[in-house]
Amino acid sequence: MQNEGRKGADIEERLLEFAVRVGKAVDALPDTRLGRHIAGQLVRLGTSPAPNYAEACAAESKKDFIHKPAIALKELRESNMWIRMIVKSELIPEQRLEQLQDECDQLCKIIAKSLVTAESNQSRREERGE
Repeated sequence: MQNEGRKGADIEERLLEFAVRVGKAVDALPDTRLGRHIAGQLVRLGTSPAPNYAEACAAESKKDFIHKPAIALKELRESNMWIRMIVKSELIPEQRLEQLQDECDQLCKIIAKSLVTAESNQSRREERGE
């Protein structure tokens, strides 16, 4: 793996795996009006956190370093809502999406915590005039 040893590589890999699993869930949706609508939304949202996080790891500024994961978090949260809608609409059995939903929840918590830390560190730097 090319990212091995780099800080954040494990989260990046989990986000990539999440994107792949979202793709498979999208492919399992029925070819109905609702299924197609959710598929279009979820495929965009569920596959974008990984590249956004990867961009954050190569950010050109501290502000950019905070902005990219914030986008990833926003899109993970929205993905979670679409996954819940799939379950509520009974388009895919809940037990088939439990692990995907759990991983989405965990990734949200990890990135949210990371953002709190990054923003706190940024605030301290600004207070010191750095």
